[in-house]
Amino acid sequence: MPTNSMGKDNKYYQVDVTCTSSKTTGLWDYNAWRLNLDYIESNSKCNLTFTSTLSKADYDKYIESGVALRRNTYRGKDITKYYTGEEKINDKDLYKQISDGTFDDIYVGDYIVSEHADESGGKIVWLIADLDNYLGTGNPNALTKHHVTIVPAYKLQDSRMNPISSTLAGASQIEEAKELAGYMGSEMYQTTLNTVYDKYIKPDFCRSSSDCHIIEYLNLVSKSVDEKATNQYVQNTGASSGWSWETRKLDLMSEVNVYGTTVWSSSGWDVGADNKQYAIFRLKPELINKSVSAISGATTGNYWYWLKAVVSSTNFASVAGDGGVFLESASNPTHRGVRPRFLID
Repeated sequence: MPTNSMGKDNKYYQVDVTCTSSKTTGLWDYNAWRLNLDYIESNSKCNLTFTSTLSKADYDKYIESGVALRRNTYRGKDITKYYTGEEKINDKDLYKQISDGTFDDIYVGDYIVSEHADESGGKIVWLIADLDNYLGTGNPNALTKHHVTIVPAYKLQDSRMNPISSTLAGASQIEEAKELAGYMGSEMYQTTLNTVYDKYIKPDFCRSSSDCHIIEYLNLVSKSVDEKATNQYVQNTGASSGWSWETRKLDLMSEVNVYGTTVWSSSGWDVGADNKQYAIFRLKPELINKSVSAISGATTGNYWYWLKAVVSSTNFASVAGDGGVFLESASNPTHRGVRPRFLID
C-alpha cells in the first residue's frame, strides 16, 4: 500500500519489517516515512506490517531516535532542491523539516549549493554542520527554536581581525568599540561580519522580511583583555577577562566547535556557549581545513581561517592549512579566511 495513503498524520503506526533473506534487513525511517534496506539479495522479499497501536509519546520516541541518527551520520547529499522547494518530503521543504524538529531527510554533511560566489569566484556551498546543537543555550532567554547550524564549505573571503597587532581595547580603531577588547572589540566582530552577512548569507537565507530563516541567538563573547594576565599556556601574556551575552546572527567558530577542545584559547570567555564540537568535524575531520572536491561547486584545497579565541594581547587563534591551530597576529598582512557559522530554522 502506498505510504501516502496510510493516514500518517492521523494515526501513530508501528512499522515492522520482515524479509525472506537471512542477510537482507529492513528498517523503517519514521522521520522520512520510508523503508531502508541493507544487503538486498535477488528474489528476497520484505513484508511491511503497519499497526496503529502506538501512543503519540511512543511515536515521538521514534522521531527523536531518527534525529539522533541524523546527528551521528555523515551523508553528504545535495539537498538544494529541498531548499528551493523543487522537491519535498512528507510535503515539507527544507525549512519545514527543520522548524518542526523532525529533520525528515536532513543529515550532517548534507549541503546546499548557492547561486552566489565567494570572494575567490568559487560557488558557495553551505554545509549542514549540526542539528539542534544550540537548543537551550543563551541567557536570559534560552534558544527554543529547532535549527540547523550552517558553515560554508570554504572560506567566504580573507580579512584581518584588527588593523593593528593587538587584541586590546581600541585595537579595532572603531569609535563604537574603543572601550571594548577581545572578540567583541575586534574589527572582525564590529564591521567585517556584518558585511559578510549582507553580502553572502542574507541573499540566500533572508530574501525578505517575511521570508527570513536566519535565527537571532544569544552568544557569550569576550569583551575585555587583561594584557598582563598569564594565559593557560604561560609563555603568552594577555587573556580574555570579561564577557557579555549578545544577540547575534553569525559568529566565528570557537576552538571547541572545530576541534572539540581548547588549544590556544586564553580563557573560558573565549568559549562560552560554543562549548560543543560540531558533528560534521567529529564525523568528517578533514573538513576542518580542506574543502573536499566531491562537494559540488566548492573551491578545493587546504586553507586558513580565523577562530574567535583570544590567544594573547596580540594574537587570535586560527585554523592552519595543515589542520593545526595557529596563534595569529590580529593584523596579519596576508589576512586569513572568514568561515562563520549561523543558524537557520
